[in-house]
Amino acid sequence: MNWQNAIITRIETLSPRVKSFFFRLPEPFSFRPGQHVLLRLTAPDGYRAQRSYSIASAPGLGRAEELELAIERFDDGEVSPFMHNVAQVEDEIEIGGPIGGHFNWSPEDGGPVLFIGGGSGVAPFMSMLRHRAAIVSQVPVVLVFSARLREDLLFFDELSKLAASGDGFSLMVALTREAGAHPFRAGRIDTEFIAGIVGAMKMPVRQVMICGSHPFVETAAEGTIAAGIDPGTIKTERYGATDVQAEVRPLAGPLKR
Repeated sequence: MNWQNAIITRIETLSPRVKSFFFRLPEPFSFRPGQHVLLRLTAPDGYRAQRSYSIASAPGLGRAEELELAIERFDDGEVSPFMHNVAQVEDEIEIGGPIGGHFNWSPEDGGPVLFIGGGSGVAPFMSMLRHRAAIVSQVPVVLVFSARLREDLLFFDELSKLAASGDGFSLMVALTREAGAHPFRAGRIDTEFIAGIVGAMKMPVRQVMICGSHPFVETAAEGTIAAGIDPGTIKTERYGATDVQAEVRPLAGPLKR
């Protein structure tokens, strides 16, 4: 594992619980859309905690000098509360990677492709879609984005612009906890909803990729299989409480400046 001290250059609030952190890499590296990196924090007493985060930025045409990570705050976590409450621009954070060779996709892999993202699970799809747009690909892609409330729709303006470009990308949104007047699906993603989307895709789905919390991924995968998708075409990636180290110790103290 190659570790380096990346510098926070910018922090943007995406939702009440998610912030994007932009890191400048002293040692730029190449990565595939869908890969992730490890963030490692070290407390003054030497205790270390680390967490994996998908890269949201596009890989570009060479080695990436800056990375964007969308970090959701988990109150029982070790890393995310520190990043949200303590980390500042110009702080140095240890980053290791890139890692992950399973949950990757680029237009060269072909399509049509169905992405299903829950909450901050949309992050790896942003890398894939940004790369797709950067190389002016027209490979058919549908993103189903499930969130609790409208305020939880990460990157929504950017995704809407991509969907309006007419290049073969479509965006479908489901809000699970917001009723009332809005243009999105109300309720959870289910078999009927997925079957309707698959039926509207004029060609057989070549790949399905699902990313989100453990319960979300289980439900979405079951619904996708019930909708008639070959399980062999489905790739999943999960995050959540079970990924947090068993010994929960919130980190305190300054980072290296």
